[in-house]
Amino acid sequence: MVSSIFHLLSRSANAASGMAVHDDCKLRFLELKAKRTHRFIVYKIEEKQKQVVVEKVGQPIQTYEEFAACLPADECRYAIYDFDFVTAENCQKSKIFFIAWCPDIAKVRSKMIYASSKDRFKRELDGIQVELQATDPTEMDLDVFRSRAN
Repeated sequence: MVSSIFHLLSRSANAASGMAVHDDCKLRFLELKAKRTHRFIVYKIEEKQKQVVVEKVGQPIQTYEEFAACLPADECRYAIYDFDFVTAENCQKSKIFFIAWCPDIAKVRSKMIYASSKDRFKRELDGIQVELQATDPTEMDLDVFRSRAN
């Protein structure tokens, strides 16, 4: 049992360490950051291609609820969310959140690949202001965003 877990871990770590980041991932992030042309971006790891790709891009008018609905209940994803809020001083601001979505019911292999690839992927996206790790929707609801933004 222990040897099979070790084998799975080492295989996953090797796969993750070779995970490439598709150019479109960085391009969409720069568009969100500089031009605010997107409300959110959902990224997926394509294991066969050994790379992170853009799965879905949200328009600026889309709501938080529409964003949250894009995250599968049983699969891991990375996501960027451009969160608008008003400060206590009544100033309009926004913060770019990075969300590592890893639901409890996702496959163990998928959880390991996403966990071991996260830091390398995040380094490709310069300008992330807040990071969230979530295993269920309550860990990334709007109240969590509000408290982490201030």
